Amino acid sequence: MVELITATNRDARAGLLRGMHADRKAVFVDRLKWQVPVVDDRYEMDEFDTEHALYLVAADPSSGMHLGSVRLLPTTRRHLLGDIFPMLVDGDVPRGPDVLEVTRLCTSPLLADWEAHNAVRERLATALIEYALVAGITRYTMVTHMAYLSQLLSTGWDVEPLGLPKEIGGQLLGALMVTVKPETLTLFRARFALPDQVLRLDLSR
Repeated sequence: MVELITATNRDARAGLLRGMHADRKAVFVDRLKWQVPVVDDRYEMDEFDTEHALYLVAADPSSGMHLGSVRLLPTTRRHLLGDIFPMLVDGDVPRGPDVLEVTRLCTSPLLADWEAHNAVRERLATALIEYALVAGITRYTMVTHMAYLSQLLSTGWDVEPLGLPKEIGGQLLGALMVTVKPETLTLFRARFALPDQVLRLDLSR
């Protein structure tokens, strides 16, 4: 299952969040050499990891280990595309209570092989659609390395570019928008052979 972690249940899931931030540090800082903040030399956390951030986190059911996660940021507040990378958008940055930004997609570096990484990402992608349909989210925005664009398109997302890619910090980045549709959820569940629901919305634990 994939868990939704918010300000409501964050204290109860503190251990899982620590695992997430540690894996983010291992992936983004140690492996990819991103110049982003690190807390206590162990956890990748930036200015957007606030009480307003939401997290979808896949955890191992037996050990509770973090397997993968994404961060969702309200676009009605400060967020990466609107406040750090607006130059990637031709025109206005999409904002609104029905628009969330997807950031920090991370899978655990301890997963055995690429198939395991893909399986976690498939569950997270499905959970994103499930959450959007429940919460009234109509669109997701994201900043991505253009090398990953083909992966996004092949998965079945309804994706459109928000502007031409630009080289920033030596990397080609682009801004994308995903339109949420019920048929995307049907497609994902069939393509990935997933159960009827992968997202757990119980905020009491």
